[in-house]
Amino acid sequence: MASVFRAGSQLASGSVGFVTRRTALTLALSAAGGTAVLALAAGFAIGTHWSARNGSGDQAAVRVEHDYAIDQLGKLNASVAQIEPRIARLTAQVGDLRDFEARLNTPRLAPRAPATPGAASEPDTSATDSEGEGGPSLPPRPCSDLTSSSGRHADAEHTGQQLDCIAATLSALEQQTADHAIAYAAFPGRMPADSARFGSPFGNRTDPFTHRLSFHPGLDLVAKTGTPILAAAGGRVVFAGEKSGYGNAVEVDHGNGLMTRYGHASRIVVHVGDLVLPRQYIADVGSTGRSTGPHLHFEVLVDGAPVNPAAYLALFSPTPHG
Repeated sequence: MASVFRAGSQLASGSVGFVTRRTALTLALSAAGGTAVLALAAGFAIGTHWSARNGSGDQAAVRVEHDYAIDQLGKLNASVAQIEPRIARLTAQVGDLRDFEARLNTPRLAPRAPATPGAASEPDTSATDSEGEGGPSLPPRPCSDLTSSSGRHADAEHTGQQLDCIAATLSALEQQTADHAIAYAAFPGRMPADSARFGSPFGNRTDPFTHRLSFHPGLDLVAKTGTPILAAAGGRVVFAGEKSGYGNAVEVDHGNGLMTRYGHASRIVVHVGDLVLPRQYIADVGSTGRSTGPHLHFEVLVDGAPVNPAAYLALFSPTPHG
């Protein structure tokens, strides 16, 4: 995946902010503006119809005005019809992201990711990241504040300007939300094997073969042979094959130093270079390699160092009620 997921390495500190309150407020104002435009367009149509019936001018001119009004109303209604589903989709997506942000900001016990020199420094603002942009920092302007032009068709023009403003605002919000959604998709917190039970945890343990204290760099998920192994996040497959100690293994790079590893598979169904989506089928549970029975060995690595996968899985676990 070409995008850079800056939020990944900040998971342990819980400092990631996906959707700001301003974004949610702007979205609400946009939705309200769409409703206002509908009312304005309806009023424009009624006023034009009344003028056509009661005007004392030339009948041909009145008919031209009437036809023009009908044409403009059709265009405005078409614009509104395109905007409304975009608002609905954006509202749902923002809701999902804000729910995830709330999970990130919930205090929890989790190991901190390994410190990386320069990790806390200011982000690189070189020209290689994006095209040059700038200007004064001003709050967004409500579309309802647009000035109305004078003339015979001022209402139609004003309504069209408001629709254009709302469409442009929606496009900006959709782009911002899409960037957050990409980062959200790259967090490896989705359960990689359905109906599996937790086995050996992350950390020091008694080795099942030597019976001596050893470090376990992942989390074992016990499941039957053939149970589908699912990608915990979106990314690119960087390894798919036999790996010492892991048997048949798959490694997925999620960007920004985040990687997941899936070991002991009985069968692998992806190849190096494949792009995978969150919870895409990548392999089958097995007991290949250094294993005492069928299970999935699941690892999360930050800059090559293993961290506790349980901290990531907790972000996507169902929220308890009551």
